[in-house]
Amino acid sequence: METRQLLAFTTVVQTGSFTKAAATLNCSQPTITTRIKALEEGLGVVLFRRLPRGIQMTSAGVELLPFARNIINLTEKARKAITMNGEPHGKLVIGSAQSLTDYRLLPLIEYMCWRYPSVQLSLHSRNALYNLNSVRDGQLDCAFFIGAIEPREGLETTVLCPEPLVLVAGPNHMLTQRQSLTEDDITSSTLIRAENGASYHELFEHSLGYDDTRAPVLELDSVDAAKRAVASGLGIALMPEVTVSAELADGRLVRLPWSSTFRVYTQFGWRQDNSTNPAVTALVSAAAQVVSDQVASLT
Repeated sequence: METRQLLAFTTVVQTGSFTKAAATLNCSQPTITTRIKALEEGLGVVLFRRLPRGIQMTSAGVELLPFARNIINLTEKARKAITMNGEPHGKLVIGSAQSLTDYRLLPLIEYMCWRYPSVQLSLHSRNALYNLNSVRDGQLDCAFFIGAIEPREGLETTVLCPEPLVLVAGPNHMLTQRQSLTEDDITSSTLIRAENGASYHELFEHSLGYDDTRAPVLELDSVDAAKRAVASGLGIALMPEVTVSAELADGRLVRLPWSSTFRVYTQFGWRQDNSTNPAVTALVSAAAQVVSDQVASLT
């Protein structure tokens, strides 16, 4: 099993055809076919089914894919590490929640670009579950996420800061007149989700016993859209305080009298086998410093 065979395999999966894979890798289609056949013979399995309208991965191919990606990534990282003498370099593909990308990470990105010009950052905003699974299977190098402190299988994690949550409504919402809120007050109001799949939504709704008989949930999957919807009176939303501090200060949104029964934190996670990557190490160190400074400036 050779790296070039694995690269041919993953490229065929990515492009969906042997012809496109050959164009991507700048080689001939027979070369791709030969490498795939050699890989199949070496493993003793069939990786693709050849169908009239294209190809389809077999179960063996699906099982091989994350391992193949990891081997290719590690091979490339080893090659670069040998030639760069430990200086942070290369490309880091990073996952993040949208709220963190927009309200916490821009100073970090600026610092990394200035301090480590040989490190290329590629940031992708998705929910925590997707990002952490993508770190595990090698599609992402690391991820920033909001969640409870708990073991994460196969990952190293570090806590960057507590992430306070606030329940907000528009200035004309009826709940803004209440001195305190009951569970029924909250569950009878339309809940607007700013980030689908965010663990703090699950913790919040579980703590209140949300079910199909409760008021509807409006899923917008956008922090800015959720803030506009809440301000217009469509419902209430649970959001990281850092994302709504400006709106709370100028009155476009109002903090409701609710206290969380759980705590969540902004955290950084990476694969355990990626702990010696100088670029990841540099990002961890920089993130801890930048986020700490950011939190201190707001207190």
